[in-house]
Amino acid sequence: MNINLTLLFQVLFFAVFVWFSKKFVWTPVIGALDARKTGIADKLALAEKDRQSAEASRRDAQKAVEDARGEAAEIIRRAEQRGGELVDEAKTRARAEGERLVTAARGEIETEANKAREALRAEVGELAVAGARQILQREIDPKAHAELLAQLAAKLSAPAQAESRRS
Repeated sequence: MNINLTLLFQVLFFAVFVWFSKKFVWTPVIGALDARKTGIADKLALAEKDRQSAEASRRDAQKAVEDARGEAAEIIRRAEQRGGELVDEAKTRARAEGERLVTAARGEIETEANKAREALRAEVGELAVAGARQILQREIDPKAHAELLAQLAAKLSAPAQAESRRS
């Protein structure tokens, strides 16, 4: 066996093997690796885009929560303000109603006082007539009669003057 011929065949087979490997094995493997590399890069880019989108969504959600808290605080503030206004309004109405009741009671008291005065005057008039009857039945002395009438007039004018001073 000849070593040169063996070496030549080995070189020739090696060249055929390299050509075959390059044509049928190497190119598909490199294509698959490139496709995998591209797919991984696309997925990484998509993941980064999704992460950024999630971060933006988180910020938007946080802003929405803060806005909602602000709106809730504003609603609470307005409700408290309205409640205070309603309390003030109710107090004002209660005061007005109280004043109206006091005014009505004073008017009623005044009316009752006038009725009592009128009744008193009527009673005094009756007493005067009764007194006059007694005087006329006892005697008709002009001096005594004048004295009794003066006393009666003084009695009648004293309650009327006291009443007018109270008003």
